[in-house]
Amino acid sequence: MAAPSPGPREGFELGTLAGPAFAWLRGSLGLAEEDYQAALGPGGPYLQFLSTSKSKASFFLSHDQRFFLKTQGRREVQALLAHLPRYVQHLQRHPHSLLARLLGVHSLRVDRGKKTYFIVMQSVFYPAGRISERYDIKGCEVSRWVDPAPEGSPLVLVLKDLNFQGKTINLGPQRSWFLRQMELDTTFLRELNVLDYSLLIAFQRLHEDERGPGSSLIFRTARSVQGAQSPEESRAQNRRLLPDAPNALHILDGPEQRYFLGVVDLATVYGLRKRLEHLWKTLRYPGRTFSTVSPARYARRLCQWVEAHTE
Repeated sequence: MAAPSPGPREGFELGTLAGPAFAWLRGSLGLAEEDYQAALGPGGPYLQFLSTSKSKASFFLSHDQRFFLKTQGRREVQALLAHLPRYVQHLQRHPHSLLARLLGVHSLRVDRGKKTYFIVMQSVFYPAGRISERYDIKGCEVSRWVDPAPEGSPLVLVLKDLNFQGKTINLGPQRSWFLRQMELDTTFLRELNVLDYSLLIAFQRLHEDERGPGSSLIFRTARSVQGAQSPEESRAQNRRLLPDAPNALHILDGPEQRYFLGVVDLATVYGLRKRLEHLWKTLRYPGRTFSTVSPARYARRLCQWVEAHTE
């Protein structure tokens, strides 16, 4: 399953899991192999950042901030690889899916120590230059508040559900597409028996010349409909006009704001451990909403959150 990296490397061993499948995924995004290898190589420093997640995972950005790296437990890696064929199939059926684009799963062993697994995916929050706010949304309330950074602080925080109160995502005509795609993606995750995923949201105010329906549509039309055989097929795949911008699959433009949107953390299965956690939280937080619920309820609740917070 895992192939060691070619050539001797003093002090560490790097492995690649499900290499052909992820090579196809990278190719479908137009990502050259040399660019991917350069991002993971020693050519530039990784950017580690503080996470508000309760998991013990470590989080990194590649030096160009295009790729997001997260350490992952063996159980989650096994679940991810088991679901990989259906994940690829879902992206083929729905090329403009909001699911995070997984680019690779690797293992790393340093000085014959314990093997560490990490996933690589396309960063939802790229390019980050003008992003003003970032959120991680699960559609519940328990442990879903983050103290904002002090005014003037250089610290970049990803806020949570309770921080989003009073805000809306104003997508205008694109709202119906967004609601439909969230329904398609969460239905897929429900069928995989997956829960505890998040909708990432970021805000970026549009410049005056970026607003309006014709501001960036001309160049993007051919790329958006490429591969669709008919208008009926395009509708079945829920395709849309993509913005002429890097990371276009995760960008939707509203009348005033550009939104970065993507669904991440796709490896938590509703097994015995999560069922027991659901029982404990039901007793611990009576009458309150929390993340550990059945996949069907989780999907339905997140879609309801999206519908209530968009216009």
